[in-house]
Amino acid sequence: MLVFAAVLQDFPEELWLWAVFAIAFVYLEWRAVEVNDRMVASPTVMVAMTAAIVFEPGTAILGVLLMEALGPLRRKDFTERRWFEPAVNFGQFVLTGGASVTVVALLRPDEITSGNLWFVVVVASLAAVVHGVVNYQLVSFIVHRAFGRKDVRPWSRLGLILVPMLGMGLLGGLLGATYHLVGRVTLPLIFVVFFVGHMTFASYAQMREAQESTLRGFIKALEAKDLYTRGHTERVAYFSELIGESLGFNGTQLERLRWAALIHDVGKLAVPRDLIRKKARLTEEEYAQMQAHVHHVEDLLSEVDFLQPMVDIATNHHAHYDGSGYHGPSHNDGDEPPLEACILAVADSFDAMTSTRSYRVALSQEYAFSELRRHSGTQFHPDVVETLVSTLTRRGERYGSLDLTDEAEARRRAEAHMHDLDLYSDHDHLDDATPPKPPSRELTDG
Repeated sequence: MLVFAAVLQDFPEELWLWAVFAIAFVYLEWRAVEVNDRMVASPTVMVAMTAAIVFEPGTAILGVLLMEALGPLRRKDFTERRWFEPAVNFGQFVLTGGASVTVVALLRPDEITSGNLWFVVVVASLAAVVHGVVNYQLVSFIVHRAFGRKDVRPWSRLGLILVPMLGMGLLGGLLGATYHLVGRVTLPLIFVVFFVGHMTFASYAQMREAQESTLRGFIKALEAKDLYTRGHTERVAYFSELIGESLGFNGTQLERLRWAALIHDVGKLAVPRDLIRKKARLTEEEYAQMQAHVHHVEDLLSEVDFLQPMVDIATNHHAHYDGSGYHGPSHNDGDEPPLEACILAVADSFDAMTSTRSYRVALSQEYAFSELRRHSGTQFHPDVVETLVSTLTRRGERYGSLDLTDEAEARRRAEAHMHDLDLYSDHDHLDDATPPKPPSRELTDG
C-alpha cells in the first residue's frame, strides 16, 4: 500500500509541517500504554486524521502512511535485533492508516470552508470508524496468532477504549479543518489536544493497574495468614474463567468473574488465625463465625467502589443452586444465586477436592467430577458442572491425585483425615475440625 501511494501521490509540499506531525505521531506511539492484556493504545489516530485533513488530497495518503511507517520503530529493536514485532506493527499501521486516510482523501472537499465544515466532520467520522474496525481486527488477529488464546485473556470493557478512539478520530478531523480555517496559529492548540488524548489513555491504564494491584495486595495478605491458600485463589479464578468462556461470557463478564474469584476468600482476613488453623472440632459458635466470612467480604470491601459487582458474586458462592446453603447479605435464603456465583461455587469446590490440604491429600479429578455431579441440581448448577467437566476433558487438563481413582478409597482417605467431616471444604480454616450438626453435606471451599 505504501508503494502504491508513492506511485500515485506526491509528498506534502511543506516538509516542516509533515515533520511536525510525524514527530508527534512517533512520540505518542512510543508513549503508548497497555489498556488491556497485551493491547496498547495511543491517540495516534487523532494525529493521522488531523494530518489527513491538513495535507492536500493529492498528498494526504502518502504523507500519513510515511508517518505510520515510522511509528513501529524503536531503538531497542535495533540494539536487540528484534525484527518480528516492528515488522508486524509496520504492516498493521500501514494497512490501518491506509484504509482510513483513503476515505478522507477520496471524500474530503478540495477546499475546506466554514460552509462545508459539517461535511468534513462526517468524512472524519467515517474514516475514524474504518480505522477502528480495521485496527481492532488486525490487532486481535496478530495478538492471538503471536501469543495464542491461552496466553491472552479476552479483552474487557472495550467500549471504554474503542469509543474514545473513534471520538479522537472525529476530533482529529475537526482539528484539521480548524487549521485550514484559522491557520498555523492553531498548531500549539492542536498539539495540546494530542497530549490530552494521551493522558486519557494513560489515566485509564494507571487506574487498571491500581485495581490489579489492589487485588494482588488482598491475595498476598490472605496467603500470609494461611499458607494453604497459596495458589488457591488463582486456580479458582482460572477454572471460573474456563467455565465462563465456555458459556459464552464476553471479556467484561469474564473479568468480573475472575475478580470475584480472587476476592472470594478475603473475608478470612477477619477470622482469627487460631480458628483458621484449628485442628480440633469446631464448636457451634466457631462454625457460625466461620460461615460468616462471606459476610466479612462485604464488610472489608464495602468502600472499594470498583469491586462492588464482584462482592455480590463472592458473598454468594456458598449459596446452593436450589436456594439452600448460606447467602450473602444481598440475597435471601431460598433465592437461586446468580449464575456467576454458581460458577464460582463449582470452581471453588473442584479446587478444594483436587488440592492437598493440611487435613487430607488431594483427591483425584475423577472423584471430584463424580462428587460435583452427585450434588448437581441441588448444591451445584447442573449446566455449570457439566461445562467444567467437558471443558477440562476437551483440553486434556488434569488436576488432583493420580492414584486416588477409586471412589471408595478416596472417600476413606478423605474421611479419615477429616474425622467424618460431611463438608468437603478447602476451608483452610477447618482442617480436621467438624462443624456441629451441619445442615447438609456440602462440597465447598468455605
